[in-house]
Amino acid sequence: MQPVDTHVQDVQALLNTTMVDQPHLPTRRTALKTALGVGYAVAVMPELAHSAIYTPGDDLVQAEVVVNVNGFNMPVYRSQPKGDGPFPVVLVLSEVFGVHEYIVDVTRRFAKLGYMALAPELFVRHGDAQGYAAMADLFKEVINKVRDEQVLADLDAVVAWAGQNGGDTNRLGVTGFCWGGRQVWLYAAHQPKVKAAVAWYGRLVGDVSERTPKHPINVAAFLNAPVLGLYGGADTGIGLNTVALMQNTLASSTNNPAALASRFVVFDNAPHAFHADYRPSYRAEAAQAGWSQCVQWMSYHGVK
Repeated sequence: MQPVDTHVQDVQALLNTTMVDQPHLPTRRTALKTALGVGYAVAVMPELAHSAIYTPGDDLVQAEVVVNVNGFNMPVYRSQPKGDGPFPVVLVLSEVFGVHEYIVDVTRRFAKLGYMALAPELFVRHGDAQGYAAMADLFKEVINKVRDEQVLADLDAVVAWAGQNGGDTNRLGVTGFCWGGRQVWLYAAHQPKVKAAVAWYGRLVGDVSERTPKHPINVAAFLNAPVLGLYGGADTGIGLNTVALMQNTLASSTNNPAALASRFVVFDNAPHAFHADYRPSYRAEAAQAGWSQCVQWMSYHGVK
């Protein structure tokens, strides 16, 4: 029998409950948007592209769940097939805009392929990433307060939850976009259960700080699973020189089979965020080819 998920948020309860007096919790608007799986981040609305993909989910189990992380209730969007499972698990790590409709749709795409796909709200302790109109304010008020250490702990809690609720964490994959793409590399070096990882245009190098003590380039020799890096040749924010540097670092990690098995695919004319179908940066050919390689990578490395 499929386990009854007592953590699924009741939408009517969210409608009737205000959270403004409870510190460190998401706003009611954020919780509702996530629970209903609708809406794009405010910052991207002016440039919302007509190419945005919608994947029907009538044949899926979809809901926001709550995962307890050391006493903090973190919202996580879950999509999975109907049935008993256990299902292979894939973590879907968002861009800086949080779990808005694009990320929710990506979870549905994975669920259609037989996965339990989980997209955690990793910014929620600091604010509503979906609600900022100005990127500068979003970074100042939310993104620049997120610590890598906390992200890793949050993801570990999501994996533990999955294992208790119909997911097979011996078949664990992780993928992510932009900000989430960087976290993919870090998590593949942190969590021994990860079997395969796919990083979409995640930054590889950066300044070391208390909040970001290591970057992908610093953990290349410690990967627990091979990473497929999907990057754009026309990405003006992530130089191909950093991709080459990472490739060399991986190749020199001769005592780490996962590092040696990691690969990059660079799509020559693709800009940053070429998979983001709701934005003008979307490039259908590169996005579709990247998605195909992502799915094949997961399957080949045992996440299926």
